[in-house]
Amino acid sequence: MKIPFVDLEPMHSEIRDEMADAFKKVYDNNRFISGEECSSFEKEFAGYCGAKHCAGCGNGMDALYLILRGYGIGPGDEVIVPSHTFIATALAVSYAGAHPVFVEVDDRTYNIDPVLIGKAVTGKTKAIIAVHLYGQPADMDAINEIAKKHGLKVIEDSAQAHGAAYYGRKTGTLGDAAGFSFYPGKNLGALGDGGAVVSDDAQLMDRIRALANYGSTVKYTHIYKGINSRLDELQAALLRVKLRHLDHWNDYRRRIAAKYLKGIHNKQIILPEVKDNFNHVWHIFAVRTEDRNDFQKYLASHDVGTLIHYPIPMHLQEAYGALGYAKGSFPIAEMISSQVISLPLYYGMSDEDTDYVIDLINDY
Repeated sequence: MKIPFVDLEPMHSEIRDEMADAFKKVYDNNRFISGEECSSFEKEFAGYCGAKHCAGCGNGMDALYLILRGYGIGPGDEVIVPSHTFIATALAVSYAGAHPVFVEVDDRTYNIDPVLIGKAVTGKTKAIIAVHLYGQPADMDAINEIAKKHGLKVIEDSAQAHGAAYYGRKTGTLGDAAGFSFYPGKNLGALGDGGAVVSDDAQLMDRIRALANYGSTVKYTHIYKGINSRLDELQAALLRVKLRHLDHWNDYRRRIAAKYLKGIHNKQIILPEVKDNFNHVWHIFAVRTEDRNDFQKYLASHDVGTLIHYPIPMHLQEAYGALGYAKGSFPIAEMISSQVISLPLYYGMSDEDTDYVIDLINDY
C-alpha cells in the first residue's frame, strides 16, 4: 500500500465540474483582475469568518506585510512572532522594515507561549503576530490581554487555519486583523498563489486595498508607495467553489486526526495536544520523535510519505544570521525542529489508509 503525504486528486475530482464552470465563466467574461468574482469571494470569505471586511491579495506573506504597512509599522519598530513557524511570518515583518522578535512556543501545542510574550515587549514593540500553527488556534484571550495592557496590535497569521475556531469564534476575527494564504496545499487552496486580509477595521482595509494596488485608489493617482498584490479573478472564482466545501473537508480531516490520536500508542511518538474549546482543522498532523531520521526512513520503506515542518528554526536560518542568535537561544523551537515530522492527512484518505499508517507506527 502506498500512502502519499498529500493527494489533492480526491478533492478536485469531486468538484471538477464546478471548477470547470467557474473557469469558463471567468474566461467568457474576459475580465481577469479586480472583477465581480474577486469582490464576491471577498464578501463570502468575510462572511464565512464572521468578519466585516476582506481584501484579496497575492499570497499569505503579502497579507501580513500589508497589515503591518496598513498600521504604519516599519523601520524602528519591533513585532513579536513565534520562535517556531514558517519563515514567511518573520519575513513579512522584515519586508515592512520592522524587526522580528522571536518568542518561544508551547512544546505541546507548538503555538506562541503567552506567558513569555510580556517579557519580550519593549518601548519599540508595536504588534504581536499570533500564528495558528498547523490549524490549531493560538491562545488568543491571553494574547489579547497582553496586547491591551501594552497598547499593541494583534495580527493573526491564519495561513494554516481556515475554518478553525476558538471558543466558537473563527480565526480571522480573534485579533485586529488576520492574514490568510490560499497556497494550493492549504485547507482552502487556490490553483496557484493567493491570499487575503480579514478585519473589522474599515480604515485599515481601505489602506490595505490601496497599498496592494500600487498605493492607488484612483487610477494613476498614488497615495502610498504601494505594491502589486491582487487576488486575480480566476483564483477568486475557484476559491468561491472550494469555500462551499470547506467545512465538509475540515470535518473529514478532523475524523482522520481523531483516528490518529486514538490509535497511535507507540511511546516513542509524541502526539500533538488539542486544547479544550480550540477547534483544530488539522492542516498538518505533526508528531515528534527523538530519532526522526530513522522513523522517517522506516515509514518511507513502507511507502508512507511524510514531511518535516520545519527542520531549521528561524533564528538559526542564514537569512536571520545578522540578528546574532546562537544555537540554544530558543531551545523549545530547536527541539521541535529536530523532532517534528508530519504524517499523511488529506481529504479522501480512507480508513484503510489511516489504519495502515497507525499500525506501522505502533509496530515501529
